[in-house]
Amino acid sequence: MQKSVRYNEGHALYLAFLARKEGTKRGFLSKKAAEASRWHEKWFALYQNVLFYFEGEQSSRPAGMYLLEGCSCERAPALPRAGAGPGGARDALDKQYYFTVLFGHEGQKPLELRCEEEQDGKEWMEAIHQASYADILIEREVLMQKYIHLVQIVETEKIAANQLRHQLEDQDTEIERLKSEIVALNKTKERMRPYQSNPEDEDPDIKKIKKVQSFMRGWLCRRKWKTIVQDYICSPHAESMRKRNQIVFTMVEAESEYVHQLYVLVNGFLRPLRMAASSKKPPISHDDVSSIFLNSETIMFLHEIFHQGLKARIANWPTLILADLFDILLPMLNIYQEFVRNHQYSLQVLANCKQNRDFDKLLKQYEANPACEGRMLETFLTYPMFQIPRYIITLHELLAHTPHEHVERKSLEFAKSKLEELSRVMHDEVSDTENIRKNLAIERMIVEGCDILLDTSQTFIRQGSLIQVPSVEKGKLSKVRLGSLSLKKEGERQCFLFTKHFLICTRSSGGKLHLLKTGGVLSLIECTLIEEPDASDDDSKGSGQVFGHLDFKIAVEPPDAAPFTVVLLAPSRQEKAAWTSDISQCVDNIRCNGLMTIVFEENSKVTVPHMIKSDARLHKDDTDICFSKTLNSCKVPQIRYASVERLLERLTDLRFLSIDFLNTFLHTYRIFTTADMVLAKLSDIYKRPFTSIPVRSLELFFATSQNNRGEHLVDGKSPRLCRKFSSPPPLAVSRTSSPVRARKLSLTSPLNSRVGALDLTTAPASSSPTTTHSPATSPPPHPAAVLESAPVDRAGVESVPAADVTELSPCRSPSTPRHLRLRQPGGQMADSPHCPVSPASAFAIATAAAGHGSPPGFNSTDRICDKEFIIRRTATNRVLNVLRHWVSKHAQDFELNNELKMNVLNLLEEVLRDPDLLPQERKATANILRALSQDDQDDIHLKLEDIIQLADYPKAECFETLSAMELAEQITLLDHIVFRSIPYEEFLGQGWMKLDKNERTPYIMKTSQHFNDMSNLVASQIMNYADVSSRANAIEKWVAVADICRCLHNYNGVLEITSALNRSAIYRLKKTWAKVSKQTKALMDKLQKTVSSEGRFKNLRETLKNCNPPAVPYLGMYLTDLAFIEEGTPNFTEEGLVNFSKMRMISHIVREIRQFQQTSYRIDHQPKVTQYLLDKALIMDEDTLYELSLKIEPRLSA
Repeated sequence: MQKSVRYNEGHALYLAFLARKEGTKRGFLSKKAAEASRWHEKWFALYQNVLFYFEGEQSSRPAGMYLLEGCSCERAPALPRAGAGPGGARDALDKQYYFTVLFGHEGQKPLELRCEEEQDGKEWMEAIHQASYADILIEREVLMQKYIHLVQIVETEKIAANQLRHQLEDQDTEIERLKSEIVALNKTKERMRPYQSNPEDEDPDIKKIKKVQSFMRGWLCRRKWKTIVQDYICSPHAESMRKRNQIVFTMVEAESEYVHQLYVLVNGFLRPLRMAASSKKPPISHDDVSSIFLNSETIMFLHEIFHQGLKARIANWPTLILADLFDILLPMLNIYQEFVRNHQYSLQVLANCKQNRDFDKLLKQYEANPACEGRMLETFLTYPMFQIPRYIITLHELLAHTPHEHVERKSLEFAKSKLEELSRVMHDEVSDTENIRKNLAIERMIVEGCDILLDTSQTFIRQGSLIQVPSVEKGKLSKVRLGSLSLKKEGERQCFLFTKHFLICTRSSGGKLHLLKTGGVLSLIECTLIEEPDASDDDSKGSGQVFGHLDFKIAVEPPDAAPFTVVLLAPSRQEKAAWTSDISQCVDNIRCNGLMTIVFEENSKVTVPHMIKSDARLHKDDTDICFSKTLNSCKVPQIRYASVERLLERLTDLRFLSIDFLNTFLHTYRIFTTADMVLAKLSDIYKRPFTSIPVRSLELFFATSQNNRGEHLVDGKSPRLCRKFSSPPPLAVSRTSSPVRARKLSLTSPLNSRVGALDLTTAPASSSPTTTHSPATSPPPHPAAVLESAPVDRAGVESVPAADVTELSPCRSPSTPRHLRLRQPGGQMADSPHCPVSPASAFAIATAAAGHGSPPGFNSTDRICDKEFIIRRTATNRVLNVLRHWVSKHAQDFELNNELKMNVLNLLEEVLRDPDLLPQERKATANILRALSQDDQDDIHLKLEDIIQLADYPKAECFETLSAMELAEQITLLDHIVFRSIPYEEFLGQGWMKLDKNERTPYIMKTSQHFNDMSNLVASQIMNYADVSSRANAIEKWVAVADICRCLHNYNGVLEITSALNRSAIYRLKKTWAKVSKQTKALMDKLQKTVSSEGRFKNLRETLKNCNPPAVPYLGMYLTDLAFIEEGTPNFTEEGLVNFSKMRMISHIVREIRQFQQTSYRIDHQPKVTQYLLDKALIMDEDTLYELSLKIEPRLSA
């Protein structure tokens, strides 16, 4: 029996009888004795909350009882029987079910029980749990807490009632006192009435005195209140409330515009496409419509409710309470989450549907609707992705102007935290879909359309204006001059580079693009880049002198047409280096991927090559890396988050190098690492490739391709796959025997001519497809076979028959060059489709072939089979490739860091001293050294400091003597000089918003100051005129200057002038504006609409998209975009990983800015004009301008 329990024996026996007869649960259980660890079988019966046990089933008197109220029952692990062997322990574990009853009384030992069947044990545990009344006890505890809480409330109410009773008593006393005072005053008034004179008989002078006194009292009272109001208006609290109200008003306007955008999306696209899907010949299925517009209609209804709530709050102004509106919005965020997760898939479905001509035609009709304002469906689908970051920024600003004790501060902070969680997911999705949206936007700009851009595996690299030089037969350049106006106008092309194609377009007057009929779409797998003219070619040598070595060639060998050459001219050497570097890297991506994977896989964005699947580090999430679903240009999953070590490892992975990853890394590496660390990693890869590269990467790099051949090409039924990679495009061509005039793996500049491609599929016909041979670990399958190398000269090439000339073309050759063929012992060539050569060996062969020779002391066959040689050559290529991009496209890194520059020079000099260096590697190293150690005279730009220091004109010209064209050209020149001088590292980290912004981002602050100075100059010049007609003429002249700036693509200058004209000091001059012509006002409205900030500068973005550089965009637009990205998500995750999705988004914006920085204007500097524009003495501050405006046109009296 339990201790400390009193019971009536008769009552207990009666309960035991009921338990035996009507018990909830009855049966035999084994009970563990307390004094000895032995088990006794008893018969147990459970009745209500009492557990009885008997010696046997027939016993009438219980041997004991337990009160179960408040106890707990849990299963215990099975214990082996004493003295039992391993088998016995296993039997006990399998056959016995143990559980323990724990009592809530102190000192009460637990009751240990066991049974034979598991099901029986579970039933006993459930019955004991119900008998313990645990749920009722918990409910009792909850009710007790509520009771205590209610008691506290009652006590509080009693205290409050007593306080109110005392207050009422005090008020009654005060009322009685006031009544007595009133009675006393009335009596006094009655006594004084006989002595009061009639007001009509009062002296007029006294009346005047009283009137003056009354006026003075009123004036003093008004003055006092005016002082109080003015003090409050100038107080920080009032300023904070004004800003808070302005934020809310702006939020309402933005929400109204967003609801309208959703309305257009639903009513202009979703509902019409649903009707089209229900037609007899549907251009799109209902499933595709649902996939593209998932939750769009629900989001529209949600924001209509939110917008109505905001308008209702505005009606109650100045009391603006918004927290409850966000409380309504927050539970609906799961709808946004579904839309975000589906966003990438919706754009892919849309791209696939556009390949249907009927759907594409129908979609263009919908987009032509005036309500769309020229925007595409992709743009409307992206708007919801940017709405949550807007809310976050709005809440951040609201909280900045909301006092800590404000009633809704906590609610706003909670809403901000929830929105930030969703924003992190959104930023990743926007980053992943940026490329798809960019491709679709370019496809829509091309009038004829471009199907290759509907392939989601295409990655946009760069765009810009180049001049196409006309050519005549045999690729000879026509004799044209660089300064020819007709060449600039007729030959100007808008070029777009993607990872697989190069597009050349002309732009019409309306801004639309047209692909060239011949050579408009160049497949990079058929192209060979020629950077420098051949010294032996007289025509090329002459063209280099004429064009100042700004030209480069793209030799194209289409499989179904005659070969041709495209000659393009860059505006500067810096831009030429950027174009050639990117084109060569794209070509290398295609060719090296083919060499490494051997078997070509379909161009699907969702297909992962076998080589990548076999390495889990490339696609599986880990503690130090997280991948996205999207694949990059090398078909490797894009990195979402990663540690710095994993990013550097990807940068130096020898199997591939994605150009989009390389651009993102070089643009943003300062955020998470240093230049010295990056250079140290490159140096480590070059000096110690075996210890610096992961072992798994080396194993896969040297894995033989024989099994892949057996899987994909054993039956020879796939001619397309066989053609694609059985004869990959050559990596070098040669016109003469010169070994240094061929580009190989983007490491050399020149290219000379036409030696055939290297065929990696030639092998002895008897080689078995199931046998694996690794050149790095085993000898070739036929020891007698040799790699024959013979010099190739011009005569040798010319003596080849005409049928073989086509075979030896640089981009189509289906066979191995004659000087690099594998010969069998019998002397015959072998053309078996199976090859035991591994990707690493193929890479080494291709690399070695570029030099057309070998350094002394090294046999070619030994090199192929030498594992160390292959790895060293590949590592050297990778290091030089990264350094070339770094030096050619990010020269500012080395201009600002002399120590980094010297370290790179030392590394390159060490590379040059390598005795095994191949000729093309030596040439590439020399080119990088030359670019790093000398400054190009052509790229020395005019600087603003030089213009300010010029003193040729001691007296500046006045505004009246300068023409509108002169002013517009020199404003454009100055704006571009200031814009071009901003180093791209200042765009990282929102330095322009920090307290030390002048030290962190001096050039951005100079750009902002220059914008303000120019705007102040325009306003000051107008206000200098005293008469109305002169001011009106000045306004008309400045509007004409702004329009010329628009024609020059200087939209920053347009905004400088229009913002000056919209200042309150000038805008309020009604008499002056009445003199301005209607044409000028209409032109100003047009200019303002172009540079308006409405819809995230949607009109300005569309205008910039349709114009050819040079151009000067408004910098604030890009700074706003970067602020959106920075505010929405951190640089590092909670685990300390780099948010590389955010880095990609930043890189996209920085790349667009640099595109406009690199193309300069060809405008001559006129010191007489710039001296006027930069004269600080002409500028008045805002207060002076407004005071002068009030003098010119005073306020009208009320």
